[in-house]
Amino acid sequence: MQEAESVFKLMAEAMAGCRGAALVTVISADGSTPRECGAGMVVYEDGATAGTVGGGMLENLAVAAAKKALKEGTSRKVTMDLTPKGIGMECMGRVELFIDVHKVDLKLLIVGGGHVGLKIAEAAAMAGIPHLVADDRAEYANPERFPQASRILVERPDKAVKLAGVDKKTYVIIVTRGHALDKECLAAAMKTPAPYIGMIGSKSKVPSAYRFLNRKGLHPEKDRRVFAPIGLNCGGKSPGAIAIAVLAEILAVHHGRDGKHMRIPPV
Repeated sequence: MQEAESVFKLMAEAMAGCRGAALVTVISADGSTPRECGAGMVVYEDGATAGTVGGGMLENLAVAAAKKALKEGTSRKVTMDLTPKGIGMECMGRVELFIDVHKVDLKLLIVGGGHVGLKIAEAAAMAGIPHLVADDRAEYANPERFPQASRILVERPDKAVKLAGVDKKTYVIIVTRGHALDKECLAAAMKTPAPYIGMIGSKSKVPSAYRFLNRKGLHPEKDRRVFAPIGLNCGGKSPGAIAIAVLAEILAVHHGRDGKHMRIPPV
């Protein structure tokens, strides 16, 4: 495989795996330069790299610029003057780099691959939100059913929460096939750094789950991350309608909005 293809493949894998990364490409090379136009490398959020744009001081500065771009979440063009008075190199050339940022600020862990979980995944895909799906039934958790999922876990739902690598960017959606599984998942999710934990359920069943967790020393009613019953009060009981209400709530929470109407009042 050619070098450029390898770098693009790694970038595609990072995007599919919900891993923040930046693709750094030499878009212009004038004079004496270490690499030609088109050379590239991938810089991951944790600082790891793959490929090269020239090594030495040039590459150190390119990695630093990519990490800054990832932190700020914006792509950019960077010019490097490869002279002693520039970046301290003696190539006496000049390169321009384009840093293409792919930053993951929001991803979903959908625990439950049933009708509601399927519609939430479809809505997430339309919104461009990466999502993982977990269910212990292979007939419900597979690539054919969830073709755009970045990862599929065929595992008991509460155990899947522990295996999914939930971080501060992972919004957990609990929509399993039964209330007993839901509350076990809620217990597992509350022990993660997830910023949002939504659990499906009725206004009669949710308090029962809370009492169950209270006996375990967990107090979901005091945890501001817990939203149960899940979703905005939009009305509609079909899986698709529930999915829209759930995704609307997640977007409101993620962006710090109130979920109210944006209409201009009639005069």
